[in-house]
Amino acid sequence: MLPLLGADHEVIDFFAGVADLDATDPADQELEDGVRLASGARLEQFARAASGDAFCFVGEGGEERPVVYVSLDGEAGPLALGLPELVRLCLVAPWWRDAPGRTAGELQAVADEYREDMPDLDRRRDCAARALGLDPAGLPSEAAALARLVELSRGPVAEACLVVGYEGDPLDPLFVSDPS
Repeated sequence: MLPLLGADHEVIDFFAGVADLDATDPADQELEDGVRLASGARLEQFARAASGDAFCFVGEGGEERPVVYVSLDGEAGPLALGLPELVRLCLVAPWWRDAPGRTAGELQAVADEYREDMPDLDRRRDCAARALGLDPAGLPSEAAALARLVELSRGPVAEACLVVGYEGDPLDPLFVSDPS
């Protein structure tokens, strides 16, 4: 799937232009010096956001590896268990970065604003999904995708994906794991 994220025009248009995930040149992606996993496992950047934030695979293997997001603002955390799950998150909630600490009502306002600014969002999403071989009707709901982010921010996945900065201190979590 990764080659399609950087090669297909409709996919690039959605992921780089809407979801802010640019995988057009994975070989050119490089993390800031000293940023690593606390466990010592491999942290491999495969895409970037316009801000320079990084999308990284954890450990060894292929696209089935956990994916973490590393922000230049000193935050990091797991987004998905594998690239297909990340792709689905970005397709249904490309505004996921605005989710931390927000209530359901606030999240709906963010989604509504996104759609207001981009009236063709659903069409672009559906075209990108089809280009990736996904049926748009089979995508998770926004609520399910965001609930999954919260779920991943807790327990063993979050522990395995703990990112430390160049000074050796853990980066702040992307999502607060408070169950309330």
